[in-house]
Amino acid sequence: MKVINDNLSLLDFDAWSGAKDTKKTILDNGKGDNFESMIDELYPDGLTDTQLNDLLWFESEFIFESLCINEDEEEEEETEDE
Repeated sequence: MKVINDNLSLLDFDAWSGAKDTKKTILDNGKGDNFESMIDELYPDGLTDTQLNDLLWFESEFIFESLCINEDEEEEEETEDE
């Protein structure tokens, strides 16, 4: 995954606002490498920090579907932990 000016991995990316939850879900499901590969394929010229954050924040459904992450299972686990 190329992030313009930083070349960070998802793990090292400092997401903000709603993107934090999407990032956490991706990493909790062990899909960080898959996400980075998907970003490399979709954005071969890389992304800015803001573009990556906006993608995580506003396109979470697309991301979860593409990575085969069932968001409902994640929510159920969170309520069981509470």
